[in-house]
Amino acid sequence: MPAHAAAGNADQETVYKQRFEAFSRAPTNFDYSPLERVEGAREYHVLPERPSGKKIPPSILSEAEAYAAANRSSTLLVWRDGKIELARFFGGKDKDSLLVSKSMAKPLTAIAVGRAIKLGMIQSLDQSVADFIPEWRGTAKAAMKIRHLLDMRSGLLDQGFSPDPDHPWNRAYLDPDHGRYIVDHYPLTDTPGTRYAYANAPSELVALVIEKASGMRYAQFVGDHVLAPIGAKGGTVWVNRDGGLAHSGCCMMLPAESWLRLGLLLLADGKASGKQLLPKGYVKAMRTGTAQNPHYGLGIWLGSPWQPRRGFGAPGRPGPQVLHSEAYLDPDLFLFDGNSNQTLYLSPKYKLAILRMGDTPPPSPEWDNAKLPNMIMKALSAR
Repeated sequence: MPAHAAAGNADQETVYKQRFEAFSRAPTNFDYSPLERVEGAREYHVLPERPSGKKIPPSILSEAEAYAAANRSSTLLVWRDGKIELARFFGGKDKDSLLVSKSMAKPLTAIAVGRAIKLGMIQSLDQSVADFIPEWRGTAKAAMKIRHLLDMRSGLLDQGFSPDPDHPWNRAYLDPDHGRYIVDHYPLTDTPGTRYAYANAPSELVALVIEKASGMRYAQFVGDHVLAPIGAKGGTVWVNRDGGLAHSGCCMMLPAESWLRLGLLLLADGKASGKQLLPKGYVKAMRTGTAQNPHYGLGIWLGSPWQPRRGFGAPGRPGPQVLHSEAYLDPDLFLFDGNSNQTLYLSPKYKLAILRMGDTPPPSPEWDNAKLPNMIMKALSAR
């Protein structure tokens, strides 16, 4: 090995160890660094507000605001049928603050893939991932399709936690060359397409696929082809090292209204400003679960079928469970859902979008995923 390459590897290992120690101390307050700029719309216009004659009773909006405030939220946006009914920010945040997405970045990866298909850069959801990762050709991983990166049926190892610095979970997240680590070393535990296994690694590979398919940096592709066409402001994304690969599965930071606009794109069946940005039928595919997990589509969670508690991992496996005290009043509701209850609820029936982002809610009373949307939908159905 050349001396400069060995020195580079040693430097990367030092960075990795520093990251691992910091993550081990405070995993929910990890410092994402370095960051890469994600440009958005060059001409930005705020979404219109409904200052009077609100379609949602003010008393209900006040109740929703109180619930968000009591649960350590930084942002609460309520949009209904074309206009914002409520915009509240807490803890020093405002409309321009960049909000950490956590796993709300996973629906964005599905939207990015849809844009790449619409632009002719990716053939279809059923194209082999090995077309973009040639090292996998002729291996068991060649059976993995693009859709499997999005619907969590990649066959790659389930997500989990380990105190071992050399465990694949840690290397795939914190390594300064995490994409190369995932390609070369992250374990395949099941035949692709046969089992649901929620994990960050398959979502992280979307950035690699987009870059190979488009010839652009992931940040540039998202900025130019996703955010700009929907009129959304840009932000930043965590990259594993300067000039390295973006963390597409967790760490996009955008203002609240940009997250809302991504949801509105899906409520409009992939259209924005009269232009079809996603292939026809793509949003329906995003909103369709699998036999292995009917609650998860392409990067998004589905409100039906209802169950009181829904985990992120494979059905029936132990792990954190999100409370749903009652069925959603719109059975077609779907949502972005990330760690610490970053949530964007989208109701086609009520033409409703609700964004809640912030810190992890207090353990008691427990956060209820059905509370905010049903509170508002009940009021709308009574009118």
